[in-house]
Amino acid sequence: MNLGGPISAEPRINDRIRVPEVRLVGPDGQQVGIVAIQDALRLAQEADLDLVEIVPTGRPPVAKLMDYGKYKYESAMKAREARKNQAHTIIKEMKLRPKIDPHDYETKKGHVVRFLNAGDKVKITIMFRGREQSRPELGRRLLDRLAADVEDLGFVEFAPKQDGRNMIMVLGPRKKKVEAMAEARAAKAAKAGTDGRARERDAVAPSDVVAAEELLPAEDVAPEQGAAE
Repeated sequence: MNLGGPISAEPRINDRIRVPEVRLVGPDGQQVGIVAIQDALRLAQEADLDLVEIVPTGRPPVAKLMDYGKYKYESAMKAREARKNQAHTIIKEMKLRPKIDPHDYETKKGHVVRFLNAGDKVKITIMFRGREQSRPELGRRLLDRLAADVEDLGFVEFAPKQDGRNMIMVLGPRKKKVEAMAEARAAKAAKAGTDGRARERDAVAPSDVVAAEELLPAEDVAPEQGAAE
């Protein structure tokens, strides 16, 4: 039973460090040595820094001089960036009939290609109806064909298996989700740059268009008929 309340994940800092001495580390990582806690707190105050206990299990505990507020902010930003770039593989599902039309097959295959290119897994479900249930080889043949058609992008992670009226196969992407996300961001940035340059070319003000006659030398402009001698 925990009688002391919830355990804080925050390190002890400054006067919350209740030990007689610490192994002190300077703000630049230099080893100061074992010093009394009062001296460590005095050094922290003189440097306008915090004394942070970084290894509480040490004998004596290890404490470091640092700007704890800045450290917490930078740590939070790093954690946020890590979560932003974290890749979550998603399982997409595609349903087919064993006697699928060639055009529909190509459409469905295009979706599977797109999912695998995005680094996602794809669950392929063959749905049998009526007498089709007595011909499972039709579904197996269709799944084998699809796996072969997308072999460069995905592999069979879960082999075809009958599940009631359905037959299921799972394809795994050969491209990692992180790589797919990075490629998508790069393509988006490249497209944005291309569109921006195109807008700049098209945004030509009327005042920038100079009449052809204004570009000709004065002597090349023919005099008007009937002009006074």
